[in-house]
Amino acid sequence: MTEQPKPIAMSPPPKAFLRVVNPILKMVLRTPFAGSARHQFMVVNFNGRKSGRPYSLVLTAHVLDGLLYALTGASWKANFRDGAAAQVLHDGKTTAMHGELITDTAHVADLYARCVEQCGVKRAERVMGIGFRDHQMPTREQFAEAVRELGLRSIRFTPAD
Repeated sequence: MTEQPKPIAMSPPPKAFLRVVNPILKMVLRTPFAGSARHQFMVVNFNGRKSGRPYSLVLTAHVLDGLLYALTGASWKANFRDGAAAQVLHDGKTTAMHGELITDTAHVADLYARCVEQCGVKRAERVMGIGFRDHQMPTREQFAEAVRELGLRSIRFTPAD
């Protein structure tokens, strides 16, 4: 008997694709020509917590209950442990913000589930860097398992004081 794949797996776009598309998105998101992409994506600029190295990342923007979130399993998320300053370009405006890493399993699982419910499974698989077994919506428990096993986290961005 073959083992069934996990309900949620990492499924990032090819690195070569991102190397081409991200610089274009960074430029276009600053203009009115970006259309609805201005709301769907954001550019987050911040400095590394230990290295001080500048980062500039194009991320999918998730707005839940009026708050802006980034969802990721990538290692750069650690830069927001204990909170960090960031400049965030979203909806055509750059705003000084404070990013806070959310690590609580239930909270992160709920955010992932709500984002998938909000945008639909097909779109979520395209823009969130995760795939779902049989392209079906996972349960909250399956999201919690993925948070633990894949190191999924959320960063909440709020306007800086």
